[in-house]
Amino acid sequence: MGRRPAKCYRYCKNKPYIKSRFCRGVPEPKIRIFDIGRRDADNEEFSSCVHLCSGELEQLSSEALEAARIVVNKYMSTKCGKDTFHLRVRAHPYHVLRINKMLSCAGADRLQSGMRGAWGKPYGLAARVKIGQIILSIRSKPALLSHCIEACRRAKYKFPGRQNICVSDKMGFSRLTVGEYQQYKAEGRLLVDGINVKRRTATGPLDRENGILTF
Repeated sequence: MGRRPAKCYRYCKNKPYIKSRFCRGVPEPKIRIFDIGRRDADNEEFSSCVHLCSGELEQLSSEALEAARIVVNKYMSTKCGKDTFHLRVRAHPYHVLRINKMLSCAGADRLQSGMRGAWGKPYGLAARVKIGQIILSIRSKPALLSHCIEACRRAKYKFPGRQNICVSDKMGFSRLTVGEYQQYKAEGRLLVDGINVKRRTATGPLDRENGILTF
C-alpha cells in the first residue's frame, strides 16, 4: 500500500500530536539533516541571506522538507560549489500523522467495524507552519544572491500552498542588520558566538582602573 497524497494532511485541523511515551511506534522522519553546506563560515563571508516563508497555515510533510533540501543542495552545489553556501531547514516535523487503515477486499465489512474506534495508527510526520514562518534559509556571498533566490524558487515546487521568497537585511543568520553590524564592529562591541554574533551591552562590571563601564 502506497503513501496517501499530501492533500489528506495539508490543513492544521486538530491539535498538535507529538511523539511521546503515550504515542509509540512513530516512524522516523524522512529528513534527518537540517544544516548542509559550509556551516562554519562566519557572517562576514556569507553576509547575504534569503528566506523561504510560508504564506499559509498548513502542514508540511517530512518528505516534502527532504525533497526541498535535496533540490536546493543540488542546485547550489552545481551552480556555485558545495562550499559557497549554508542551507538551514528551519521547520521541524514533530506532528504525528495518523491513518485508519480500511480493508478493501471482498467481505471486508464482516472483518472490520467501520468508523467504530476510528483513532488511527501513526503513519508519518509533518511540520506545522504559520503564515510568515520561515521554512528554510540560505546564506551565501553577495555575488551569489541570485542563485540563492533561484534555489528557493525551485524549492517552492515541493510544497503545497503559497510561499514567499524574502531577501533578508540581516548579516547572515545573525539578528543584526548590516549597518548595526558595521557600527558595533567599529565600537568593538561584537562577540563571536559560533556562526552568530552577540552584542556587548552597556551593562556589566566596572573597569577597576578607570571606574567606567567596559564593552
